[in-house]
Amino acid sequence: MTNEGTATTIQRGPELASQVVTVSGASAESVDMKLEVVVIPVADVDRSKEFYSTLGWRLDADFPFDNGFRIVQFTPPGSGCSVQFGTKITPAAPGSAQGMYLIVPDVAAACRDLVTRGVAVSETFHPGTPGAQFQTDGSGRISGPAPKRATYGSFATFRDPDSNVWLFQEVTTRLPGRGLSNLDVATLTELLQEAEKHHAEYQSTDPKHPWADFYAAYIAARQNGKTPEEAASEGKMHVEGTH
Repeated sequence: MTNEGTATTIQRGPELASQVVTVSGASAESVDMKLEVVVIPVADVDRSKEFYSTLGWRLDADFPFDNGFRIVQFTPPGSGCSVQFGTKITPAAPGSAQGMYLIVPDVAAACRDLVTRGVAVSETFHPGTPGAQFQTDGSGRISGPAPKRATYGSFATFRDPDSNVWLFQEVTTRLPGRGLSNLDVATLTELLQEAEKHHAEYQSTDPKHPWADFYAAYIAARQNGKTPEEAASEGKMHVEGTH
């Protein structure tokens, strides 16, 4: 991609090198891109479907077609991203998907849940060397959660029947600008309390507006990684833009 003057030229790839798209203006407005689905390679679709059902993940679809194509989709609890597998869906070798992150607020609780479902899971560990969480032989891992339960520091792993590897990571506080995920009741309650506080401050200067406009803009901004102060500013601008 190049950005020259008032045009942006996008090369489409080697096979389409002669085709370019020119966008007017010095820069194009960014477009929301939400990661929706991750495809994993499996050998036996029905076996995998049974396994992911055991995890308690939501079955969204199981669509077979006359030409042998079949697509199965599951979504982990609280996740905005789903998983797909099936037949004629990927050329990747079964079991080659490694280190797929599942973010949890309590890694020990997540492990206990899998054990009650009859799924083998590793012990909780933290990396003794950088990248140890990805080493399939377990090298570089230190038993137990991260010291002081440092956010992003504690892990556990489990495998599906094809040995695709999933990685639990405990995240209790996100780094600045990372936004929020998995809006559970506790997190949403905190956001509503934040919004209530900042809305009360704004309402003292502009009492005649729908509170929902401010709350919606505030929570959306916090989910996108904005600070409470920045989210309050966006809530104010949204309200004033709807007047």
